[in-house]
Amino acid sequence: MTRTVYVNGEYLPEDQAKVSVFDRGFLFADGVYEVTSVLGGKLIDFAGHAKRLQRSLDELQMANPVTEDELLEIHRELVRANGIEDGLVYLQITRGAADRDFAYPKEATPTIVLFTQAKPGLADSPLANTGMKVISIEDQRWGRRDIKTVQLLYPSMGKMMAKAAGADDAWMVEDGHVTEGTSNNAYIVKGNTIVTRHLGTEILHGITRAAVLRFAREAQMVVEERPFTIEEAKAADEAFITSASAFVMPVVEMDGQPIGSGTPGRVTARLREIYLDEMRKAAV
Repeated sequence: MTRTVYVNGEYLPEDQAKVSVFDRGFLFADGVYEVTSVLGGKLIDFAGHAKRLQRSLDELQMANPVTEDELLEIHRELVRANGIEDGLVYLQITRGAADRDFAYPKEATPTIVLFTQAKPGLADSPLANTGMKVISIEDQRWGRRDIKTVQLLYPSMGKMMAKAAGADDAWMVEDGHVTEGTSNNAYIVKGNTIVTRHLGTEILHGITRAAVLRFAREAQMVVEERPFTIEEAKAADEAFITSASAFVMPVVEMDGQPIGSGTPGRVTARLREIYLDEMRKAAV
């Protein structure tokens, strides 16, 4: 059974979907994307992803080919057509097809593509109980990480570096401080204080990050938004990451050294519980 995908206004079997070889997403990584989780057949934090999508498009002076309401309906139809109970909806918008030129084309129709991925038991990952292992690597990405572009080669390289080291992911370091994971925001916990890097062009403005920090403050937890070092991470009581597909996931080892007790901590477990409960209530 092939998936139904969405390409430029049409719902198509995946083996019939086509995009031009002149598309600027293919030639220049001139495109943006979002990934929205699905739990129980409903979309998690769709409004947040739609808002960040528009910000990314605006930063690149790129037109949005659909309204937010239209985008929501496309997401829902793909979830329905593909029978997604737990999984992901991937969305990509590029500047469109034009003869190859570094300058933005004056007239090009944006390309929009969406597809689903079924992930049964998405919220029941074994890593939530065992914790992740991470390594530290130099952050060699471009300077506008706040724009969620399809330019993901170095994060892919980072994932492979982690895999080669027997770890699950890599935390990237710039000027002596952690920026983020390869596809997630990074946090440490010391005492009762949660520390994560402040927003800026150095990191992606995570939708899950925003929700988790809001829930943490509502639960009377102390949050510090500031840079932290790998040394601080290794000396922390707990560490964790957040992302749209991992939600809140504990990190128990850094560069081969246990963090805290080397097992998932109570703060991380509580935040994951709160996040999943609240997001399921608000899902659309």
